[in-house]
Amino acid sequence: MATILTAVGFMAALGLMLALMLVVANRRFYVYEDPRIDQVEDLLPKANCGACGEAGCRTFAELLVKGEVEPGKCTVNAKDTNQIIADFLGVSLGNTEKRVARLACAGGDHVAYIRASYGGISSCRAAALVGGGGKGCSWGCLGMGDCVEVCQFGALSLDAHGLPVVDEDKCTACGDCVSVCPKDLFSIHPVSHRLWVACKSLDAGDEVEHQCEVACTACGRCVQDSPEGLIEIRDNLAVLDYDKNALASKVAIERCPTGAIVWLEPGGAVTKGRDARKVVRKAALPMA
Repeated sequence: MATILTAVGFMAALGLMLALMLVVANRRFYVYEDPRIDQVEDLLPKANCGACGEAGCRTFAELLVKGEVEPGKCTVNAKDTNQIIADFLGVSLGNTEKRVARLACAGGDHVAYIRASYGGISSCRAAALVGGGGKGCSWGCLGMGDCVEVCQFGALSLDAHGLPVVDEDKCTACGDCVSVCPKDLFSIHPVSHRLWVACKSLDAGDEVEHQCEVACTACGRCVQDSPEGLIEIRDNLAVLDYDKNALASKVAIERCPTGAIVWLEPGGAVTKGRDARKVVRKAALPMA
């Protein structure tokens, strides 16, 4: 009996000692967390998409409370909700320009040739592993919709010719389409970037037109018609310097013979120049 009582006493003393150690450790290593973080996080979309440039909504909430970022940087939230956050924290909403995903390809199946038949999994990433996917232009969109599937905001859809279309109103610039595209055709841009080269092919002029009717042929007309330094021909492709975006205008697109360089109107409409070859074909090109 005495042995049992001794054991019970020892365990009780040990438990008490451990409990005291935990209390001391909790007080010594306690890190204060501002209770407003939880309240702000509850007002965020919890999409954890990274469009704000942070790892997730929790991190963004912490930075908001610290005053290191502005609520307007969250492009997923409605503006009214961001304003509620701003009022709650006593800060300004911020004037962050909306950013959207842009596709550097206009080669739908009615203007770009398919040179080989692909019969595997309906996935751009899978097709790209098998001889590039069968499209004549090795830089072109494969049109199987991996980007549509990965977009959690419903901002992407495929048009009648198998090309992704971005809904600027729904796009949050999360970058998922950028990551999933095996051809690296998507990039994130401010909506003010209206002058756009809808091509990424580096093939030379005759070869590129043999594969796609709307590809950039590096003819240089856009360079000649634009302010100096706005556009240059690099590796057989027109490249824009968006640091000079204030100089951009529709003048640059007018003489493009294929319509590879375009002007993106608010709302998503695409304007081509007066000399661009008119595309009237609606059906897909035959395999060649």
